[in-house]
Amino acid sequence: MVEVNDENYTRVSEFVIVGLPGLHPSYFQLMAWFFFFIYVTTISGNFLHVWLFVLERSLQKPMYIIMLSLSLSDIGFATVALPKVIARWWWDDGRISFHTCLFQEQMIHYFGTLNSLIMMTMAMDRYLAICHPLRYPMLMTNQNMSCLTVFFWMSATVIPAISTMDFTRKVAFCGPNHILHAYCDAVSLTKLACSNVVEIQGRSFGLAMFVLLAPFTFIIFSYVNIIVSVMRIANAQGRLKTFSTCATQGCIILIYYIPRFVVYSAPYIPNLTMTPDLRISLTLVYSLFPPVANPFIYCFRTKEIRTILVRWGHGWRNNMLDWSKPNTITVINKSRVR
Repeated sequence: MVEVNDENYTRVSEFVIVGLPGLHPSYFQLMAWFFFFIYVTTISGNFLHVWLFVLERSLQKPMYIIMLSLSLSDIGFATVALPKVIARWWWDDGRISFHTCLFQEQMIHYFGTLNSLIMMTMAMDRYLAICHPLRYPMLMTNQNMSCLTVFFWMSATVIPAISTMDFTRKVAFCGPNHILHAYCDAVSLTKLACSNVVEIQGRSFGLAMFVLLAPFTFIIFSYVNIIVSVMRIANAQGRLKTFSTCATQGCIILIYYIPRFVVYSAPYIPNLTMTPDLRISLTLVYSLFPPVANPFIYCFRTKEIRTILVRWGHGWRNNMLDWSKPNTITVINKSRVR
């Protein structure tokens, strides 16, 4: 659908989300159920962590503030990205209005930028805790971490807003409106532009690399120093425990950064061709796997959270047993009547 603009060209009023172009229609329902499961798992796992943080004062510490921020970000990203993906394959409804698409593009890149900053904060927290344990209590207070978290949530809007303003003011969409992706993003929208977007593409690529490489550089610096510090620990059990924690976090970070770097850099690497299905699949992996895995890796593997969940489980079981027992007063009253 297009509408006439007063600049001698027709302007696209809605886009169509294609999803995976090579996917046969017979698999649409299966994909819809798969992404519905991903969405429910992401929302449930991350919401449980938010609930734990609110109810348990023992979890209101700097490290858990970071986890809370990550959970809220993952909930936000899944809610922005997945419902339209599910609708595309469940009801074959890929239509999305022009302004809704721009809003989705803004929020997709916003939560991507925010997650990058949150993972940098997590690496900084581990770096200070392991490499500077004496200074950690003074630097990583609840107040400092809360202020840093609010600053990152606000500053993450800046770079995506630049891209959105470019699409609103400088880019004309007057021809094809089928987005070869599972959701609206800057790369896919740029390919549909009728105007010259070379300058915008260069700026978008530079901003994307800054968002990726600046936090990633600090993360690498933090984990290298952590490894050096851990190697100095005489206790082998302590080294193993620290390495186990860092290795788990490192895997999620690599899954988040490496495919993203490949997708963004592919158009600028000579002799590297990437099919739309491969590009979309890589994007879905680095976008959706971390939000699903984060609650299990950062939350449920944490001893303190496991202890709370076990305590809640025992309390719920005891309450159920109490309800199933016969009421003593009722039994006594019945015996008196007899």
